[in-house]
Amino acid sequence: MAAIVWTKEAARWLEAIHDYIAASSPASAKKVVTGIYEKVQLLRRQPRLGQRFESVTNREVREILYGHYRIAYLIRSEDRIEILGVFHSAMEIERYLN
Repeated sequence: MAAIVWTKEAARWLEAIHDYIAASSPASAKKVVTGIYEKVQLLRRQPRLGQRFESVTNREVREILYGHYRIAYLIRSEDRIEILGVFHSAMEIERYLN
């Protein structure tokens, strides 16, 4: 089973999402953040669950989706997954991953 490691940047993205939603609905913010966290936990057993970013060729970067969010992650090894960021689907996240 792979360990999940959140990068500092990914943790900041998740916190920003929480704070933005919480400004109008603290309960919804908690639900979204919890949902994202639970979706990420699936990677522990299925690290290649997500679609591969074809534009990143020098490392295995993938993404999974949760609602309107794209969760980018890097497979460092079979035992380590790094969460790179959580982005709204309207964003062009490729510029953050290259």
